[in-house]
Amino acid sequence: MAGIHAAVTRRRADGAPGPAGWQPQERISAAEAVRAYTLGAAFASGEEASKGSITPGKLADLVVLDRDIFACPAEEILQTRVSATVLDGRG
Repeated sequence: MAGIHAAVTRRRADGAPGPAGWQPQERISAAEAVRAYTLGAAFASGEEASKGSITPGKLADLVVLDRDIFACPAEEILQTRVSATVLDGRG
């Protein structure tokens, strides 16, 4: 969650460098950040055929979060906790 928080707010977990963040024009949405960590990571490792999205035929690794990070204030993303994990299609 720290990486997604940093991408969305352009701030570290301790709030530095301040409310505007570092290079605020570089902020991306939570959806863009999640896509970078899922589909983007799978593409970067050459595994987009088997990873990166919840699609029939792909590995079913996912987490259930305790809040909707697409709807909550960006500052709350850092407090988000994993409620459940599914690995290899099993919880």
